[in-house]
Amino acid sequence: MGQPRALVIDDEPDICELLSLTLGRMNIETESTGDVGGAKQLLGSRQFDLCLTDMRLPDGDGLELVEWMQVHAPGVPVAVITAHGNIETAVQALKLGAFDFISKPLDLNQLRNIIENALKVDEEHVDGPSRLLGQSGAMRELREMIDKVARSQAPVHISGESGTGKELVARLIHETGPRAGGPFVPVNCGAIPAELMESEFFGHRKGSFTGAVSHKIGLVQSADGGTLFLDEIADLPLAMQVKLLRVIQEKTVRPVGSAKEERSNARILSATHRSLADMVAKGEFREDLYYRINVIELKVPALRERGDDVILLAKHILKRLDPNATLGEDACTALLGYSFPGNVRELENILERAVTLCSSGRIGESDLNLQPPAADTVAPVPGTANLGSQVDDVQRQAIIQALEKTRYNKTAAAKLLGLSLRQLRYRIEKLGIE
Repeated sequence: MGQPRALVIDDEPDICELLSLTLGRMNIETESTGDVGGAKQLLGSRQFDLCLTDMRLPDGDGLELVEWMQVHAPGVPVAVITAHGNIETAVQALKLGAFDFISKPLDLNQLRNIIENALKVDEEHVDGPSRLLGQSGAMRELREMIDKVARSQAPVHISGESGTGKELVARLIHETGPRAGGPFVPVNCGAIPAELMESEFFGHRKGSFTGAVSHKIGLVQSADGGTLFLDEIADLPLAMQVKLLRVIQEKTVRPVGSAKEERSNARILSATHRSLADMVAKGEFREDLYYRINVIELKVPALRERGDDVILLAKHILKRLDPNATLGEDACTALLGYSFPGNVRELENILERAVTLCSSGRIGESDLNLQPPAADTVAPVPGTANLGSQVDDVQRQAIIQALEKTRYNKTAAAKLLGLSLRQLRYRIEKLGIE
């Protein structure tokens, strides 16, 4: 690769000089111009690896240029420079396709992080969304959106019902973007006790409270250089929401018991099956945090909204469970007519049970044991969310007992359970049995 080239667009000579010096120290060649017209001319005639633009320019604004670049220079990551505190404009730029933003006065450390991430976009871009199976229009649109937002650094909120695959979407955004080489740290916000939440998120210093026998690195710091995925963010207490908002705005964290703040360089992705907008209206979720994490929203469609995708997914899952198992026509018809209140997770449980109970290897409608769907059912049936965990607990206990009885001989345990060795290995991995 040759020396990277950046385009700087700002009508203030001092800013252009500061950016050129900073980029030069990073071994990046720089060209500069003071207006939108000059930028368009240069972008149309030369190849650039990065673009930095001010928002206010003599013949237009940075937003117009960002939008123009999505059509005429789509391969060039563009970061915008905004006035201090002008968050609304920065958010609008991100929605139009900007890679990231930096506020004046310029923080050179933050600027260097942005530049390094921008230059990694094309180097580390991989075809991650292809792992998201489905040929329906909703899934094609979702894959396109993942591919687009992965190149940005904007916070993304992933909405959708339980069991639709929101964490998979978050992982694909991470793996397809410039932070793919960094850690992906998933956090279930509803699983952390309120009294431990601050310590878990931000870490603590030795002796800061009873039981703090050593220093602890928090989840936010663990995601440095990568992605922090906040699953079920709706479950965060209001007091914790305030602290998280500061992390996102200031990009700093303060461990419990520390007098110093530490820089944070983690991209924030979040998800929940609940409506954050409704929670904001009820005063259960902070409006300012909602607008900061919801710069871009991705909706993962429910399985019943995906048409024939259910058969494609069922065959893919079956191949993993038992390559010799097949679906009968009556089973396919039944799956297409079922509402799947538990979505893809429920489909996996249904097929897992069917493979276990089916003796012929050809799964029929009766093996699926589906409940007739109600005519007006569009939401999960009450109590369904706990069904999967109850099934898992029963399976886990049965497998552990079989392993103990056979002195942990997997082949013998599989025979005892009436499973193939492949099926048993899959369940051991899925259920987290050591």
